[in-house]
Amino acid sequence: MSALGVVTPFWLDRPAAEAVDIAVEADRNGFGELWVGEMATFDAFALATAVGLRTERIGVKVGPLPLGVRTPVALGLGVASVAALARRPVGLALGGSSPAIVSGWHDRPWDHAALRMRETVAAVRTVLEGQRLSVHGKHVRSNGFRLREPAPVPITVAAFGPAMTRVAAEIADEVVLNLVPPSHVSRVRKEIDGQAHAAGRTPPRLAVWVPVALNPGEATLRQLAAQASVYLSPPGYGEMFAELGYGELVAAARSGAKRASLVVPPSLVADVGAIGSAAQVRERIAAYHAAGADHVGLVPATAEDPAGRMLLRELAP
Repeated sequence: MSALGVVTPFWLDRPAAEAVDIAVEADRNGFGELWVGEMATFDAFALATAVGLRTERIGVKVGPLPLGVRTPVALGLGVASVAALARRPVGLALGGSSPAIVSGWHDRPWDHAALRMRETVAAVRTVLEGQRLSVHGKHVRSNGFRLREPAPVPITVAAFGPAMTRVAAEIADEVVLNLVPPSHVSRVRKEIDGQAHAAGRTPPRLAVWVPVALNPGEATLRQLAAQASVYLSPPGYGEMFAELGYGELVAAARSGAKRASLVVPPSLVADVGAIGSAAQVRERIAAYHAAGADHVGLVPATAEDPAGRMLLRELAP
């Protein structure tokens, strides 16, 4: 697993297809892994397949996908499809997401996320190993499916909060964090190491997604602030931002204030990102590694750097 990867961002002010252009640039500049998430543009498995058909070498990690939206069978079929059609190393990441997405968008239950994650990961592994699925859990139930061609892949769990962190430490191949400062990475590193050892297993790898911008102008700062505002109210993120000193902003977001009215200061983005000159960005990335991250996924700002071309060239491994 490479120490540096790239995340396809979903900036609200950019064309959706820029995600493929970013993938091409990441591949061209020698990055080993690309994270392909899912919001309100493309189906993640379709986008990952398109990336594989447009690039030459870069591995693809699909997700974190919201837990409970797809069944283990659907997840297994998606992974197997990307692996076969894109002919590329594939990984799968799952996360609890938020009530707005899981329940609001998809009409699926969002409660009991930690136990649901434990049951889902076990079922998905069974599917991807090519075994016939027979699971009758509290939240995951399926019987009879068997994938025609096994496609075992590493599974990543997005962890926020003690319950999901414990599940990730005990069952995941990798844990991923998003929009956190190095101090949070250090705390989670200690938690998952201790919990994994207590469970008698090797601690999973730890990855973190970090928004990155080189010498940002006003347009880039607006782009970063607009995206950060999305994360002010969801469970976990809001508490973390409040801990960093932005409690009033979190309270405003959770009271129903429109995102356009939320004034997100540059300091908030800087607290959870790598912003500045090339030297400052490299120093910040090094701080995440020093805090215990095995992998840093760069989320390139593209408002003034289409497809992150300059940034990915500058930070090429």
